[in-house]
Amino acid sequence: MLGILGYFGIETTSFAAMLAGAGVAIGAAWSGLLGNFAAGAFMLILRPFKVGDFVSVGGVVGTVRELGLFGTTIVTPDNVMTIVGNGKIFGDTIQNFSVLPVRRVERVAQLAHGVDPLDAIARLKAAVAQIPNISKDMPPEVNLLDFKLEGPQIAVRPYAHTDHYWQVYFDTNEAIVRVCQEAGWPVPSALHQIVKPA
Repeated sequence: MLGILGYFGIETTSFAAMLAGAGVAIGAAWSGLLGNFAAGAFMLILRPFKVGDFVSVGGVVGTVRELGLFGTTIVTPDNVMTIVGNGKIFGDTIQNFSVLPVRRVERVAQLAHGVDPLDAIARLKAAVAQIPNISKDMPPEVNLLDFKLEGPQIAVRPYAHTDHYWQVYFDTNEAIVRVCQEAGWPVPSALHQIVKPA
């Protein structure tokens, strides 16, 4: 066709460049769509998650609302519907927080200097054991984690059924605050020693 237009004296160079650019753009668009489609097909076969699962995929964290061939609909904890392309999901790390029945809650209690960490561990263990819905099969882990400028850190890690994870998470925070207040421990602050030259 371009040859016929050229025969009649019509300039075809810019027209050919425009057609080539359009072809590349259409090819790239189809490539993305086909990649999303292929990833969607693999996800339907492999089933790394299902509708209702709480996941982290493609940089988005939330509950799966719908699985499509080209994209997956996720509702984030702040109630925003987000559609993520299946190619992005399948090409990245997939974390499924719902597939295992029990999860570990990870919290840290920062103590001030002068607070006995062994006494703190005993008090925190007793307080965490009273939290409703913690796992009876897996006892809470309360251990000396680290030493910071502010003082020692205690890892507080109860286990909970996935359905009760957030309730146990927030109750653990409250238990840490309550233990610190009842014991009368000071607020942690970084200590800096200034030495004057002689």
